[in-house]
Amino acid sequence: KKKQKSKKKKQQKKTNKTKKKKKKRIKTKEKKKSKRENKKKKKKKTEKNKKKKRREREKK
Repeated sequence: KKKQKSKKKKQQKKTNKTKKKKKKRIKTKEKKKSKRENKKKKKKKTEKNKKKKRREREKK
């Protein structure tokens, strides 16, 4: 009976660990995604600015 209990506890610990890992994995995935999107946005903005400046220069 005692052995069974300890076995159960170990199992519980294992599942908790995997759950935590999974959560962390998901979180990092989301972080990376948002970082990527932000990078894209920034690139778009800089491109827009470059075009604007170029246009202004050509006007002169």
